[in-house]
Amino acid sequence: MKQKIDILSLFPGYFKGPFDESIIGLARKNGIIDIQLIDIRQFADNRYRRVDDRPYGGGPGMVMMPKPVVNAIRSVKQQKSHVVYLSPQGTILDAKKARELAQYEHLILLCGHYEGIDERALSEVDEEISIGDYVLTNGCLPAIVLIDAVVRFIPGVLGHAGAADEDSFEAAKEGMFDCPHYTRPEVFEEKSVPDVLLSGNHKKIIEWRHEQAKKKTSRVRPDLSKKGKRDE
Repeated sequence: MKQKIDILSLFPGYFKGPFDESIIGLARKNGIIDIQLIDIRQFADNRYRRVDDRPYGGGPGMVMMPKPVVNAIRSVKQQKSHVVYLSPQGTILDAKKARELAQYEHLILLCGHYEGIDERALSEVDEEISIGDYVLTNGCLPAIVLIDAVVRFIPGVLGHAGAADEDSFEAAKEGMFDCPHYTRPEVFEEKSVPDVLLSGNHKKIIEWRHEQAKKKTSRVRPDLSKKGKRDE
């Protein structure tokens, strides 16, 4: 399935570069994903292409007007489209949500700017998503992060079909970190590769990797460890 992604933003130039390199760039070249950039200013109905104004009730900053936002969404929206508003007030993006979003044929990503978007425009939005409990200057970077997390679950994007299933938060479906990885040389600055990885005993290797992943998750993110125990 080819996934189409339309990004609606006031600064389409922000996205030049990240989608032309590495895995995403190759996936675009191979026709697995199609990413298009839409400038919301094109839908302004005034000679100055103004898309923001002061908030009713007072307060700092500016708010994006509903009409250009709604018209921008409707210009690309189809029956199977799923519209996501990148907002610090949204549901936190995690591996489960990224896998879910990868199932949609068409994603429309709406990037917020300034103090946000007129609430009336959000009637066109299916869900709000945040990449963390902090505020950025705009929604462009969250859109890039979301796309990078999502496309890894699209068949054909990664070189190995099961690669995404072995990553942190996916391993053994327990929401744990990934295990430690080693490659050549066997000894680097007097640090050796663990003997178990050289043993050829696949059962012991799997057990070791699982235990190491579990230990690091417990040490760095005890909240995930507690969640995994509750889900058992």
